Amino acid sequence: MGTMTISIDDDTEKTFREVAERKLGKKKGYLGQATTEAMRLWIQEMTQEEIANDALLLLERTVDYGAWHYKDRQELYDRSP
Repeated sequence: MGTMTISIDDDTEKTFREVAERKLGKKKGYLGQATTEAMRLWIQEMTQEEIANDALLLLERTVDYGAWHYKDRQELYDRSP
């Protein structure tokens, strides 16, 4: 288990403590549990955003399918010998 020392603004801390206490109850370790959950959600969101951006980059790439081997569409469907 890691230990972190962070600085956040007072309003955010106060609100976070209130919400965490309401949600988890004021028991030992509630702030650590709430912080861990918040960090996991943030990591998941950033990972999904990264995956989405990578997918968009793939869609933007052009693909070379090679040369056309027929003159018009009719040649593809013409069944006569």
